[in-house]
Amino acid sequence: MILGILQARMSSTRLPGKVLLPILERPMLARQIERLRRSKTLDRLLIATTVDTSDDEIVSLARDQDVEICRGPVDDVLDRYVSAARAHRPSHVVRLTADCPLADWQLVDRMLAFAIEGGFEYASNTIRPTWPDGLDVEVMTLQALEAAALEARSPVEREHVTPYLIARPDRFRQGSLEDSVDLSAMRWTVDEPRDLEFVRSVYEALYPANPAFTSADVLGLLRDRPELMAVNHGIERNEGLRRSIEKLKESSGE
Repeated sequence: MILGILQARMSSTRLPGKVLLPILERPMLARQIERLRRSKTLDRLLIATTVDTSDDEIVSLARDQDVEICRGPVDDVLDRYVSAARAHRPSHVVRLTADCPLADWQLVDRMLAFAIEGGFEYASNTIRPTWPDGLDVEVMTLQALEAAALEARSPVEREHVTPYLIARPDRFRQGSLEDSVDLSAMRWTVDEPRDLEFVRSVYEALYPANPAFTSADVLGLLRDRPELMAVNHGIERNEGLRRSIEKLKESSGE
């Protein structure tokens, strides 16, 4: 069984409550669920959120969307993941984040095929990024995830789920999926108000005529309307992740 775990919480610092902000009158998280449900490989999708009361709204949305919910610690996201996974005992877990409403279900399926056929314990398209920021997919075996949850100690490894696995390629067989064209400078994730403006523009242009629009359709739109790329141009890739890691290391004295 293949389990997709979509991590979501309301306490974003740069764009508070972003996962429930509307895109064409529906919450961003609901839009992402709609896209991920098109996957032909994911057997089950669940949302992992926190026990904090601020995330009760996410629980309500999950129930409205008929998506299973699992709640866990605020800062120990690794524990959240492994607790959610153990309830289902999947062979593989797909890590997804709720600020990516242009998520590509075709890439999820491709990533899973790559990971399973290659016999990788951890595989991703982020080791050397070639896809737009916002199409990140990480796949790991349940055994690898459980090992990380048992052994990881640092705040960075607990809060960001996969650093423990990534840092140990000699222990965990790793695979890096790379595209033939490097589009990593493109930004399709949502961290800033400008990102949300960009994503809304994409949905407004493509969704009404084709709710199942693909990444190829987005690229076609950007070729026709290159001015859209200027909307959120210049924001550092994974800037939020970098800042979070720096803050965690500083607070822990690393």
